[in-house]
Amino acid sequence: MGYRLRNPSTANQRPGRLLAVGDIHGCDQLLRELLAQVEPTEHDQLVFLGDYIDRGSGSRRVIEQLLALRQAFPQTVFLKGNHEQMLLAYLAGNDEALDFLANGGGRTLENYRTAGQLSIPKEHLDFFIALRNRYETEDFIFVHAGLRPGIPSDRQSEADLLWIRSEFLDSDYDWGKTVVFGHTPQTSPILTTNRIGLDTGAVYGRQLSCCDVLTRKIWTAG
Repeated sequence: MGYRLRNPSTANQRPGRLLAVGDIHGCDQLLRELLAQVEPTEHDQLVFLGDYIDRGSGSRRVIEQLLALRQAFPQTVFLKGNHEQMLLAYLAGNDEALDFLANGGGRTLENYRTAGQLSIPKEHLDFFIALRNRYETEDFIFVHAGLRPGIPSDRQSEADLLWIRSEFLDSDYDWGKTVVFGHTPQTSPILTTNRIGLDTGAVYGRQLSCCDVLTRKIWTAG
């Protein structure tokens, strides 16, 4: 599928947005609906917070949508989630393989089986390998899970960036920027002075969320 501006004249008049999207987890239809609402343009910066795969039934279709989006908007940033890390570990045959299967990875593997054989297209595999752990602007830090309090953002361990929960969520530590994150499902987006949390449990029958972090406008699908 491709993406194009629905109303170029209107889009060109709109100031650029800094758009963050929460955990998708194979919910390809919700992603399609959300993007139709948001209508990204070349003036916007999109940041996806990771966990594109597993649990939901459409992981492969999600990646196909994201690749099409990247082709239309090459400036789009894709962060790694713990589920992409587990997939790569599974493919490498290391000790996290069982974790991957226990956390919904089986549904992703089903998406990539052809005649009983696992076959992940090179473009998809390259996408997973190239995912970033962190993205920063002057005012925002984008990560999948969060940050460990007391440690500068550029010195965080990959494990914390992808997996941390309570140590980050229960802390009021201030990194001097707003931290935008997913990973831990909430019933609605977290919007505090220096936190924006966007995993709203799409794969659990709730919503997929996007936020323009500059204005804190929220879009949801589901």
